[in-house]
Amino acid sequence: MRSSLLLLASLAFPALAGPPAHLELEWELLRDGATIAAVTHRVDLSAEGKYEISEAWAGRGLYRLLGQARRVSRGEVRPEGLRPAEYTDERTGRDPERASFDWSRGTVTYQYKGPPATVPLPAHATDELCALFGFAFSPPREPLVEQDVVTGRGISDRIFRNEGREKVSTPAGDFDAIRLVRRKDSGERAEIWLAADRSFLPVRILLVDRNGTRVDQTLLRVATTPARP
Repeated sequence: MRSSLLLLASLAFPALAGPPAHLELEWELLRDGATIAAVTHRVDLSAEGKYEISEAWAGRGLYRLLGQARRVSRGEVRPEGLRPAEYTDERTGRDPERASFDWSRGTVTYQYKGPPATVPLPAHATDELCALFGFAFSPPREPLVEQDVVTGRGISDRIFRNEGREKVSTPAGDFDAIRLVRRKDSGERAEIWLAADRSFLPVRILLVDRNGTRVDQTLLRVATTPARP
């Protein structure tokens, strides 16, 4: 547990003195080259082995009318990686999504609009935020990365292929990154670049839909932040 905390705490942009670690990542979200939102992630780790990851969206330009969104994942830092306990997704003008993980009973409960549903935990259970930041605690070592992503709407199984190292340039800097790619027969594609020289934090995310529309999330800045009150 402590080694996982120190892994993230040893980041070089800038370095943290040690656990607990508090990081903030700022992103620009573009749709076919036009900015549509600002995204902020915050990662908070405690000396007791707990974590909280939050994501906040704010629309830009015409997309400002869509309001705001906030997602939060809380749970434990385990030797094998992040283990979520609860996940929420709240957006302007929409019912909230919730998911809770009961690892002792081997079940997960999710809810959106209707009554909650409880099902067995899948083999690679995670949530949307752990799926992205969990690599900082359990780096991708195998050719395939399997994830069963739980949201308030249900479970989505995802398989990424590790396509090796490449350089990636972002406004936050140039990184030696591992590129994970998920492709569908429809032509849809998802790509994630993880900075191998920065504890495998994500630095770029690209989604391409079946019509060729590109949604590109690029890192602007990473900074240490004060601990939450």
